[in-house]
This record gives sequence, C-alpha cells and structure tokens, in this order.
Amino acid sequence: MITFANPYYFILLVLPVLMVVWHFLRSRGAEAALTYASTEPLSRPVRTVRTMLVHLPMALRVLSVVAVIICLARPQTSNALREREVEGIDIILTMDISTSMLTPDIHPNRIIASRDVAIEFVQNRPNDNIGLVLFGGEAFMQCPMTTDHAALLSFFQHINCDLASAGVISPGTAIGMGLTNAVSHLENSHSKSKVVILLTDGVDNTGEISPQTAADLAHQAGVRVYTISLGRPGKSRQPIAKLPNGEYYEADVENTANPEVLRQIAQTTGGKFYTADSRERLKAIYKDIDALEKTKLRVLNYDKHYDIYQVFALIALCLLGIEALLRFTLLRRLP
Repeated sequence: MITFANPYYFILLVLPVLMVVWHFLRSRGAEAALTYASTEPLSRPVRTVRTMLVHLPMALRVLSVVAVIICLARPQTSNALREREVEGIDIILTMDISTSMLTPDIHPNRIIASRDVAIEFVQNRPNDNIGLVLFGGEAFMQCPMTTDHAALLSFFQHINCDLASAGVISPGTAIGMGLTNAVSHLENSHSKSKVVILLTDGVDNTGEISPQTAADLAHQAGVRVYTISLGRPGKSRQPIAKLPNGEYYEADVENTANPEVLRQIAQTTGGKFYTADSRERLKAIYKDIDALEKTKLRVLNYDKHYDIYQVFALIALCLLGIEALLRFTLLRRLP
C-alpha cells in the first residue's frame, strides 16, 4: 500500500487535463496546409505508423507531468499501525554466581549448565521482556529488562563466578538480596504477569534482607517467584579458594542447599519450587515454567516507511526522453 506525504499536490493534476484540451484545440486549423487542384487523391488517406502515432508525443508529455506531480506528493510505502496478539510477560532471571556454582556435579559445572539452559529458555520466548540479576554475597542487575534478546544473550555469554572468586563482590549467598533486587525492577512494570526465576545452589548466609522478607515484598508487588535448588545431595568436590596461580583449591564439601527456604518463597508468591540435579532435569524445569507462563499481550507494531518518489522521477525522465526522441526522428513534423 502506498501513501502520500503531500497529497494536496494532486490538485495540479488539472494541468495534464488542460494540456490535452489545449493540444486538440490548437490542432484544429493550425496545421500547415497545401493547395491542391482536387482533393480526390486524399479522399482515401493511407494509415501509416506515423499517422497512428501522431498524438503519442503529447501523451508522453502528459504522462511525464503526471509522474512529476506524483513525485511532489511524496509517495511512500505504507506507514501502517498493526495490532497483533502475542504471548509475552516480564521475567527476571536471578542466578547465583557464588563460587560453589563451579561444582562439577552437573556437567561441566553448575554455572555453565545453568547459563546454557537459561539461554535456551530466552531463545524460546521471543516476545518476553526479560532481565538478568546476578548475586553472590551481593546482588546486582546485570541486564535490565529488554525485548532485545540479542543484547541480553550477550550478557548471558559472560556469566561466570569470577567476581566472587576474585573478591570483587562479597563471598556467600545472599538469596534475599538477589530476590529483592529483581522485585525492585518489576514492581513498576505494567505487565499483567511478572515473574522471577530464582536459581541457587546454596543457603542464604549473608545480606541485609532475609529470603522471607524478599518473598513478602514480591507478593505485595504481584510478582510470582519460581525457585530452583541446583545440585546433587551429599558431598561434592567444590572450589574453596582461588590460588595465586589462578587455579582453584578444591575440597569435599557437603552440599548446603536449603530447599525449605526456596519452597516457602515459591508458596508465598504463588510460584513453584523445583530441584535440579542434572542438566536434563534443569531443562525440564524451564520447559515447565515456559508452559505455565503464557499471557496474551496486545502489541502495536509500526511498519517502517520510505520515500519512493525516485521511481516516479525516473519514469518522468524516461517519458520526456522518449518524447524528444520521437519528435526529432520518427514523428518529426514540417514545418
């Protein structure tokens, strides 16, 4: 569909009409004449290509003027506003990046498995407004909520435990702080469905806000929290500290996950609690959340529009060129 930015120029279309009228009025009695003794030889004039095309130059000139007027009206591709219904919600993925997430009980380790499965989840929800919060002993927004999933996934590619192992953020696991940070970015959302997916492998052992207080804040803000306890029960080989040469000192440590705290957070907010001891189980959890969180949204899309007057300008130029060529060659008139 073509629209026009300056449609009032179409009033100039009266000019081609006047040109046609003037052409035929001028041709009456204005042609050069020859005197003949008898008109008998002309009583049956022979029709030739030249006589059939006698008005063609004028027609070409009129069409070129029409094309110029269309150029002035600035034709554009459609600037349509389309409304469509899609499935989409506001989600913040909240992930633990404490050093215990380097435990290799889930191949190749917990942090990489969590990152890869979360990336698949994001890729399967193209219409969602998704953000990323990371936490260890402290919590911070790694990527604000966005529908630009290409930018979001670039942040996911760099998720690791380096900040915790290098001491840039405090050691420990501040579940309450991580959840509060996510809720604070969702409380002003106008979406009908606001969700936090909280993944951790430890217990809340630091931070100024308790998990239950954070859960109450989420409930007040209308945020559902899906909690995931990651890791296998029992002892596992875990990195304890980072040595000066960059390697990790490891030891057999009892997994300290506290599923009751995560279960209580989910119950308080109307979410659901999960445990994951493998990559396959983690994928199944994200698929379950994906199936649970489907909300219809009405989305307005604007189509981009571009000027296309260049096409009509080229047409006008070609028509004028053909007219001039015909007037001075095949349809040349004397005198």
